[in-house]
Amino acid sequence: MDEMRDMAAPEPESEAQQPEAARRALLKGVALGAVTGAGLGTALSAAVSGAFLGQVAHAAPAASNSCVTPIKDIFTIARTAERLAVTFYSNGLRRAYRLGLTWREIAALEAALIEEQIHENFFAQAGGGVLTSEFSFPYGEETFENLRLFIETQQQLEGVFDSAFLSAVRELAQQNRPDLAQIAAQIATVEAEHRALGRFIGRLDPADNWAFSPVLVAKVGDAPALVQKAGYLNPRPGNRFVYHPVDTTDRGVTYRTPYAVACS
Repeated sequence: MDEMRDMAAPEPESEAQQPEAARRALLKGVALGAVTGAGLGTALSAAVSGAFLGQVAHAAPAASNSCVTPIKDIFTIARTAERLAVTFYSNGLRRAYRLGLTWREIAALEAALIEEQIHENFFAQAGGGVLTSEFSFPYGEETFENLRLFIETQQQLEGVFDSAFLSAVRELAQQNRPDLAQIAAQIATVEAEHRALGRFIGRLDPADNWAFSPVLVAKVGDAPALVQKAGYLNPRPGNRFVYHPVDTTDRGVTYRTPYAVACS
């Protein structure tokens, strides 16, 4: 197997640099502005109740800060990102034999796929919208024919996802929602696990090579333009991949809802 090399992390664009037309297209359908408030109340339990999800959907208004994304928009962007992740892993697993994956590697990627779908389901129940369900990949179909390209793509995606969720931790805390910030952190740690898993499959040493995960976006709201610029939101004939939800049945995947011990 050829020696793998890291894909350089894309530089986040400033607000002024982002093409206005692209931003309007990406954020079409997102309910911008304040979202009506309601507190979450008590600490998270093992199961996310309907009342909890209702309160999440009616989150507190965004702080008046240019580096803070409204909560509703964070949910929408996160849900769309999870759909992109599900689409990526689904196509990779369908062509596992072309990628030369072992059965252990397939099992690990299947778990990652299920975790991404569980996250998508969570943001859907929390009231997140969808920017798009059709995606493209920088290398098109070849992404799923060549292990080097598959891992390069996976590393870039998981790096951006991790950055966005880490930024969400700060942004949600600034909007006085430490409960939601904690959930964003819980998801960020899983995305980081996926990144390390990809490096292990790609024989990249060391697999866990970051002492501190970098935050490559100034705010979650910048992520769609960054992902589009990298080639993931430009579907066209020959490079169009449609999201399809997957079955999340797998007894090996645990903690399927946000859980935190209550502070007494």
